[in-house]
Amino acid sequence: QVELVESGGGLVQTGGSLRLTCVASGRILTNYSMGWFRQSPGNEREFVAGVGWRGGARERYADSVRGRFVISRDNALNAAILQMDNLKPEETGDYYCGGRLGVWVVNRPEEYDHWGRGTRVTVSS
Repeated sequence: QVELVESGGGLVQTGGSLRLTCVASGRILTNYSMGWFRQSPGNEREFVAGVGWRGGARERYADSVRGRFVISRDNALNAAILQMDNLKPEETGDYYCGGRLGVWVVNRPEEYDHWGRGTRVTVSS
């Protein structure tokens, strides 16, 4: 069993920054990759960024966040960290951390095996 717990959401003004953390616990294998997704009311869960786990796989970003968001991993904590800068109001939503068995990061939520409960991000205009 794997448990994912997100933290770091909150309220920020347009142009502000937030740092989201996802900590994984349980049976974490070396080929376990993690991704962050965003979901707003009435919309599907969409990929934001992802990172391979200890296998050295590259990071991957949605086009809309590339250059403003940075994802990294902390192997000691089994954590995936998403630094979000220059946030926009349309990026308001619930942010979910997903994990999957596989070296490569994928952007399709149906391919993820585990999910956290989410953390809310609100960007005011």
